[in-house]
Order: sequence, then structure tokens, then C-alpha cells
Amino acid sequence: MEPENSTVRTEFLLLGFSDRPELQSALFAVSFSVYSATLMGNLGLILLITTSPHLHTPMYFFLHILSFIDACYSSVIAPRLLVDLVSNKKTISYNGCAAQLYFFCCLVDTESFLLAAMAYDRYIAICNPLLYTVVMSKRVCCRLAIGAFLGGTVSSIIHTTNTFHLSFCSKEINHFFCDISPLFSLACTDTYVHDIVLVLFASLVEALCLLTVLLSYVCIMAAILKTGSAGGRKKGFSTCASHLTVVTIYHGTLIFIYLRPSTGHSLSIDKVTSVFYTLIIPMLNPLIYSLRNKDVKNAFRKMIGRKLLS
Repeated sequence: MEPENSTVRTEFLLLGFSDRPELQSALFAVSFSVYSATLMGNLGLILLITTSPHLHTPMYFFLHILSFIDACYSSVIAPRLLVDLVSNKKTISYNGCAAQLYFFCCLVDTESFLLAAMAYDRYIAICNPLLYTVVMSKRVCCRLAIGAFLGGTVSSIIHTTNTFHLSFCSKEINHFFCDISPLFSLACTDTYVHDIVLVLFASLVEALCLLTVLLSYVCIMAAILKTGSAGGRKKGFSTCASHLTVVTIYHGTLIFIYLRPSTGHSLSIDKVTSVFYTLIIPMLNPLIYSLRNKDVKNAFRKMIGRKLLS
């Protein structure tokens, strides 16, 4: 591939989902609806946790942050996508593309670390309930949250630097946002070393987070199975069901996309999968946690009751 001004980096062209004009309106309507539901669900959950004193516990502290991250990283992608669907000019500046990739990777990896911290919180709550308030103090919770953000920041710097260290021979990104794989496909040179760096650090983050989740749930399952009553076992499983569902969907999607070489797979499939974890998963998370959680449902009823009475 011959370089197209590879030394002068000004802007990229996002090809999006489709170049068929008749599909743009439908794609815009669907994307707008999903994004609106994502914002309402996550911001609503944040408001509910903030205004309900009995939800001021470590579990809901982490869920509060998770909702904030979901709203943010969906907002890194969706507004730009919506503009491109109704605009003839779908260009993004070189710096804007780098910033989008940086914030997206930062928030995604932060969520991975945060889900691991939430698994540890469930482990302490079920396996050491008498020490729960001592072990999961406010200071410890804040440190775990800060550690998740620091881990996401470091990982994002590595991935963004690794990607934009390349020279690009084309400006056309076959995707609806600046992601690593489609940017690798524009490179003028062999990306083998960059692929290794991507897989190495993505694997490291996944391994740390999934190992924490796995060990936590092995201990949790052992503790639940030792419970004498069927009601106790049912309560224990229901406590962890929401988090385990979110972890399975989230990490399964990330592994499918990123822990593969950038060559030899379809970017069209990546587009569909990317829609799932950039738009659908952030919308599903508040639903999963609220529909399967009695405390959240009771807090919501009380909040609605207070609004009606006022």
C-alpha cells in the first residue's frame, strides 16, 4: 500500500456501518434510542444510590462508580456515531482519534479492574460477613476504586502509544470509531510487534481481573455450598448472580475482539461485536443490577413514593 501523506497526519475518515443512505435514518434511530436508554439507566441508578441512605454500602459504592463509567465510555463513542450518521462529512482529526481511543481504552480497562474489585467485595461479604464492615471500610473502597482508575490509565497510555506510534498509509478507518484493530489495518509497516504488545498487555489485564474474579467465586461457591439451608444457598447465589452475569458478558466480548491478532479476521464482525460492548452492555448493566436486586427495587419504589407524595 502506498503512503497517503503518512508523514503529515491531519485526519481520518470513519466509514461507519454502511454507505447506504437509506439505512442511515434507521441506524440513527436505533443508536439514539439505545444511547438515551443507557444514559437514563445509568444516571438514574447513580441518583437512586446517592439519595437512598440504605444503599450507602461498599457494594453500591462500586455499582455507583460502575454506572458512572458505563455512562462515560458510552458517551465517548455514541455522540460521535450519531453525528456521523446524519452528516456527509465523517472525518475525525488525528488528535481527536487518539483522544477517543485513549479515553475508550482507559474506561474499558477501568471497568475490568472495578468488576474485579466488586468480586472481592462479594467474597468478603459472603465468606467473612462479621468482618465485612471492617475489611471493606470506606478507605479501602476508595483505594480499590482509585487503583482501578490508575490501572485503566496506565493500560490506556500503553495501548494508545503502541497504536499511534505506527505510520498510516490510508485515512479510511473501516469502523464507526477509532479502535485498535482497524487502525492497525491502516499501517504502512508490519504490525507484528505491535500485535504482540497489544495481546501481551490486554492478556495481562484480563488475566489479573479474571483471576481475581475466579478465585473470589471459587471461595464464594465453597462457602455457599457449606450453608445448611436451601434458603441460605439461594440467597447467596442471588447476591452474586447479577455481578457474575455482567462479568461473563463483558469479558467474553473483550476477549473475542482483542485477544486475537489484528490480521486474519473480519472487521465487519468486529463492528457488530463493538456495538454490543460500546452501546448494548452499558445499557444492560443497570437493568441487570436493578431487576435482580431487591434493595434497588425497594429504593426505587420509595423514591417514586416520595415524589408522588411531594
